[in-house]
Amino acid sequence: MQPDPLTSTEFKVVALVSVGAHPTSGRPRRAEQDARAVELGLRIAGEALQVVHAGDPQQEALRGYLGMGIRQLQVLEQPPQTDVVHALSEYLQDADAQLILTGSQAETGEGSGMLPYLLAEQLGWPIVVGLAEVERIDQDIAHVLQALPRGQRRRLQVQMPFIASVDNAAPLARQSAFGPARRGELHATAANVCPDPLFSDGQLQPARPRPKRLKVIKAKTGAERMKAATAKASGGGGQVLKDCSPTEAAEAIFKLLIDEGVLR
Repeated sequence: MQPDPLTSTEFKVVALVSVGAHPTSGRPRRAEQDARAVELGLRIAGEALQVVHAGDPQQEALRGYLGMGIRQLQVLEQPPQTDVVHALSEYLQDADAQLILTGSQAETGEGSGMLPYLLAEQLGWPIVVGLAEVERIDQDIAHVLQALPRGQRRRLQVQMPFIASVDNAAPLARQSAFGPARRGELHATAANVCPDPLFSDGQLQPARPRPKRLKVIKAKTGAERMKAATAKASGGGGQVLKDCSPTEAAEAIFKLLIDEGVLR
């Protein structure tokens, strides 16, 4: 009987994880997208999955990943305000991994979402953004499903090894059990430290939600464009301004932008 290509130990899969923050309380926890990356890695490699974190090995929130059934989590010791890309790239070059899974954006720290791209540049590997599922692996070719906007999906064939960032389109992560979380091991390893000039030259501030864009009506035919232009607004709260002064018109536009959430 042939082994399942998505649970065979022949494929070395590494999941990179970070410390997240609860959206309401801000308390440290496992990051939602990183947990989905671990879930996907467990479905592909099973117990052979390697989970790696670059940061503080004393961070208790990392045990949330161990509670998913992982026996050991590798921690590359890094002090605060350092660039972890170099430490991770050096570790991954020696790990002989064929697939690296990450979240699309960290919940704490810089949260720029650049880590997968920088690692792909350092390693010279292709990168898949918005990985939703790995359907099968044939030799050195992975058949994956990529998530696109508006719920669409696209099948891709990727040459291994490669890096994939996982977002909310991936399968929901399993719950973290208390027993395995306490029994699992956080294995700390010393790694090269590279200072991050952003923390010394730049100034960090809490991120704010992006302004909401106005709805754009897309129509392919002239009849659809005419129907969209002449359709009555569903809200019924519109206002027609005629023979008004520039000041009154500007105030009405300003109020509309505030109501739509474009301006805050």
